[in-house]
Amino acid sequence: MKQIALGFLLSFLAFSVNAQSKIGTIDAEYILSQMPENIEVNKGLEAYNQELQADLETTIKEYETLVKDYQTNNESFTDTIRKQKEEKIIGLENSIKNYRQKASVMMQMKRNELTSPLYEKIDKAMKEVIAAEGFTQIFHAGSGNLAFSRVEDDITLKVMDKLGIEPKEPQPAPDNTVEN
Repeated sequence: MKQIALGFLLSFLAFSVNAQSKIGTIDAEYILSQMPENIEVNKGLEAYNQELQADLETTIKEYETLVKDYQTNNESFTDTIRKQKEEKIIGLENSIKNYRQKASVMMQMKRNELTSPLYEKIDKAMKEVIAAEGFTQIFHAGSGNLAFSRVEDDITLKVMDKLGIEPKEPQPAPDNTVEN
């Protein structure tokens, strides 16, 4: 019985040693930047940013008008009116600060909304390349956290080929790759 268990264990170890991982990398951000649809995403973000800016400018103009009125007529205001005007000015200052912070988050949310379908396309093509070439793991090369990767393990251009995207600019060789 011990010999059967030992034989099974040795067989398992031999199989484990022979089973190899195939690890690759992808730079999805580079692929996204090369996609024709990215032009529309950028136009959409620009339009959304202009909307946010217009809203902010309206509030800023109101603030500037209140400040100018306060500075011009401060002497003629009663204490109660002066206090009310100061509170309104401070409220608008805070509103402007909050809106600027919120606008940054809103822009990121809009970017995510617009790029999500593109990332889904990239993911689908990546999965096809992974299945066709037998990769067991794929790391994102664009994050800067990758310590080392061989150039031949980078599937970025293969995924772009699946998507029918011709690189418009040469892909820079990441600092963490080495050609063999």
